[in-house]
Amino acid sequence: MIKENENQTALDENQNIFSVSPEFVDEIIHALTEKENDQLEFLLEPLHSADVADILQQLNLSNRNALVSYLGGDMEPEVLSELDDITRDQVITKMDDGDVVEAIRELESDDAIHVLEDMDEDEQRRIIDALPDEDRAAIEEGLSYPEDSAGRLLQKNLITVPNSWNVGNILSYLRSDNDLPEDFYEIFIVDPKHHPIGTVSLSDLIRADEKIVISDIMNDNSVVVPAAMDQEEVAFLFKQYDMTSMGVIDDDGRLLGVIMVDDVMDVIEEEAKEDILLMGGVHETEITESVFEASKSRITWLIVNLGTAVLASIVIAFFASTIEQMVALAILFPIVASMGGNAGTQTMTVTVRSIATRELTSSNIYRIIGKEFLIASVNGILMSLIISTLVYFWFDRNLELSLVIGAAMLVNMIVAGLSGILVPVWLDKANIDPALASGIFVTTITDVLGFYAFLGLAAAFLL
Repeated sequence: MIKENENQTALDENQNIFSVSPEFVDEIIHALTEKENDQLEFLLEPLHSADVADILQQLNLSNRNALVSYLGGDMEPEVLSELDDITRDQVITKMDDGDVVEAIRELESDDAIHVLEDMDEDEQRRIIDALPDEDRAAIEEGLSYPEDSAGRLLQKNLITVPNSWNVGNILSYLRSDNDLPEDFYEIFIVDPKHHPIGTVSLSDLIRADEKIVISDIMNDNSVVVPAAMDQEEVAFLFKQYDMTSMGVIDDDGRLLGVIMVDDVMDVIEEEAKEDILLMGGVHETEITESVFEASKSRITWLIVNLGTAVLASIVIAFFASTIEQMVALAILFPIVASMGGNAGTQTMTVTVRSIATRELTSSNIYRIIGKEFLIASVNGILMSLIISTLVYFWFDRNLELSLVIGAAMLVNMIVAGLSGILVPVWLDKANIDPALASGIFVTTITDVLGFYAFLGLAAAFLL
């Protein structure tokens, strides 16, 4: 939490939340420009590492480099782990290697790996080689696990005790050990081969009589996960079982480390942001990327979308003569496209979220499809009645045209609802991220079939 200082600029009082306000950032920039180091110290000293990282991300490159130079080796190591990837690379490039090495040493192993994993190979190797042997071994082990896996999230510093100890032994150990983790919520009980056999929470430990053997009060059904498990799976288990920490094991079942709930919260936020951005064909770091890099990351899906738009245009071209004979059809095109697209997006959004949160499974998929069909049918009937009535009075009481647009609207809404659920499910089964590709396919299906239904009905009954 940010501490209040005299000028109160770090506190956005209008929103009644703690945040780094634009006015506060302006004061930082002014102090940097005027080289007012005393003022910089006054402004920065009370801030949390996350807020210093936020400030660094809001500064332009010149001011960012000036602030990094000012902070030097006094910058809190946690600042590096809070930065986005591109800003972190720029900050580390400006820092002395010795300061980077010292920061890596002070960070928890999971945060250290997070900082190192996106460095280019030569820079990463240079920093790792400068670490003491014990730290280097832990970092190299962490980097050996797949990206976005449980192994990348674990921290090595945890508390393990044998099952023969009693509560008094453990409490004495906790009071005398100077190398305990900064934060911990439970203690792992292990066998002689370091296999986890249970856990005991701190709340249970301090309530128990000191003579009780720990195996008598431990939870022997505690959840542990393999190091190769995907981080989304880990986040689901934390949510499912309301966990605050979780053990991670290797292929032989030996305890490697522990994942803490704060890291899982980061994963949940990261995955949610990633899915939202992928649905738009962009990615998280675009705000700090160059114009060229941001353009390159978007162009692929724009080209794909162009291809699908051409496909819809080809369908329209098949009915060019029909459109020439009745201008009203061209006027009503946007209504068909817009309603189908919005209905498909609604269903698709709900489906992608349900897949991500495991609410949509093989056991309930057919029931959910049936439900979406009914929703689409009800909404389609209502929209059909509304648009038919509107078109009837708009085009001089043309009953045939109003019936055609109403029927086309009903068909398009049902197609949109079904494609909104079936496309993400199919992509998920094909191991393609539904958040990334669903939008283009759903839009294409609703446009093509919507136009075909509308123009086909018009050709059959109006001309």
